[in-house]
Amino acid sequence: MTQDPLLQPYRLKHLTLKNRLMISSHEPAYAEDGMPKARYRAYHVERARAGLGLTMTAGSASVSRDSPPVFNNILAWKDEVVGWMRELADECHDHGCAVMIQLTHLGRRTRWDKGDWLPSVSAGPEREPAHRAVPKTAEDWDVARIVRDYADAAERMQAAGLDGIELEAYGHLMDQFWSPLTNALEPPWGGPDLTDRMRFALTVLEAIRTRVGPDFLVGVRYSGDEMTAGGFGKAEGLEISRRLKASGLVDFLNVVRGHIDTDAGLTDVIPVQGMASAPHLDFAGEIRAATDFPTFHAAKIQDVATARHAIASGKLDVVGMTRAHMADPHLVAKILRGEEERIRPCVGANYCLDRIYQGGMALCLHNPSTGRELEQPHALEPAAAPRRVTIIGAGPAGLEAARVAAARGHAVTVHEAAPLPGGQVRLTARTPRRREMLNLVDWRMAEAERAGAVFRFNSLADEAVALEGDPDVVIVATGGLPHLGDLNEGEELVVSAWDILSGDAAPGREALIFDDAGDYPALQAAEALAAAGARVEVVTRDRTIAAEVMAMSLTPALRLLQEKDVTFTPSWRLAGVRRDGNALLATLGSDYGPATRERRVDQVVVNHGTRPLDELYFALRPLSSNLGEVDYAALIERRPQAVRTHPEGAFQLFRIGDAVAARNTHAAIYDALRLARTL
Repeated sequence: MTQDPLLQPYRLKHLTLKNRLMISSHEPAYAEDGMPKARYRAYHVERARAGLGLTMTAGSASVSRDSPPVFNNILAWKDEVVGWMRELADECHDHGCAVMIQLTHLGRRTRWDKGDWLPSVSAGPEREPAHRAVPKTAEDWDVARIVRDYADAAERMQAAGLDGIELEAYGHLMDQFWSPLTNALEPPWGGPDLTDRMRFALTVLEAIRTRVGPDFLVGVRYSGDEMTAGGFGKAEGLEISRRLKASGLVDFLNVVRGHIDTDAGLTDVIPVQGMASAPHLDFAGEIRAATDFPTFHAAKIQDVATARHAIASGKLDVVGMTRAHMADPHLVAKILRGEEERIRPCVGANYCLDRIYQGGMALCLHNPSTGRELEQPHALEPAAAPRRVTIIGAGPAGLEAARVAAARGHAVTVHEAAPLPGGQVRLTARTPRRREMLNLVDWRMAEAERAGAVFRFNSLADEAVALEGDPDVVIVATGGLPHLGDLNEGEELVVSAWDILSGDAAPGREALIFDDAGDYPALQAAEALAAAGARVEVVTRDRTIAAEVMAMSLTPALRLLQEKDVTFTPSWRLAGVRRDGNALLATLGSDYGPATRERRVDQVVVNHGTRPLDELYFALRPLSSNLGEVDYAALIERRPQAVRTHPEGAFQLFRIGDAVAARNTHAAIYDALRLARTL
């Protein structure tokens, strides 16, 4: 019997969880027509198969029609959800994994122009900054209707064979009643007395218990401290915790801390890259100690050691590792096999959550199979016949191609011009709060070498080097180089964001950054310049700043830059630069009309993306059997590349990542996976 605290069973009422690890409720936005169909089911089953104790679905499933699915939520108010949830639950149960679902009414955390265009509703009229819709203040008939909707939804989940439900009570309707910041009602549903503000939640819980009986598990995921002016604090949060236990209606508490009505607040509740790990774990432990009640918690618990500590120290009964399981669905299996060092680590890039909050489905920057379990399974099949594969470049695309090809049995050689792997990721990681990005590189390097890939660093590959050993396949993953744009004049007077990050250009005192790509390098250059004492203005032709950096990931950068008084100027573009004595005169133009502005600075920095470093590719192209052509249908359908437009060619030639066009790290890794798994 293992003594690992994480692998001990846990009995929750009548249900025994086989270990202490769970995926907390979250909405990956894989629903189709509001239903958890094949993609949704495959995502959860993959993790159940690997040994997970409890998977919680949805974040959250909507119980009412006036709680429209702004995150592509599951529609728990529809009867047809029962069949789909039954399929998911049955298949997870086949692997010994318990299944629950989170139910909610979003209240003001939605928009009136989604779903059926019904008015949003809350306990008061205040708009949520994140979603901007002004809610109607709930009337008595709204309360009665929504209480029934909760009970109906719970009954559907019981009918689907789930092990239980949890109700969402942070940022959603339930705690909009709890919080004095958002509850403008008079008694019995509002007012200064916590008894009145909790009445709605307890009425919902009573209705659910009446409908599902005493044996169906019911929990609440809630904030025990809103940590915002006008909201309830720790003392009242502890009292809420005690009252939930004392009600006899709840079987477990799932504790968070903070508020989510702004991007910054949400990021503090669910921290991202560069922020402290497990920031609310001790607080959750205080709740457990004060209530002596089953307590769950999840918030940037991304490594096994921290999760193990959470259980061993008695702070939690069950620990959530949600984003960690998005990065590596086989996390539990690797613990069981004694292979913790092979776990693909979550790097906190938050590509998953940020995409959801911008209307996309959750994808993992590190693992392109997550969310694509049907199209790109996590398991790799051995190659039908081993081939000699040469890869030029050891950035994220080249490393992923090497990992996948070597794992499938091919003989892989990688040439990298630099002394270390990583490409642009290594440059990104020079910003202290983004150092976690190196885990993308280190994990791939270790896995590729374990599978037998050979790396040659300080190897600037030309045509002859690329063709050493008579490869069957050559993959060009040389990335790109900064593009300075098309200025009317003065291109020779500007430097790139890369120049600032690498240290090739010394920081100026008065710096103008023109961000025409909207991605991380401009923000990171601004941080570096401001840290060196420069006054910095970031100009972009876009309507918003850093358009490609999504909300939660933008939060740490803005905090740093606002502290340094960095100025952002949207809707202007850099037209040209000329010398003006010892200074530079930058001319700004506009896409909206003929207006111009001038800035007198001593440094102009341009972030205009990259252009492919593709000379080697085009040199090799006439010698290849496919002339570089990719059969896109075969790539998408996981079939081998069979194009032979030049039968005299001795090898197949492909290029991936930024060597094709400037995109992002996920796209580069996805390119490599799709190609290398079909060789």
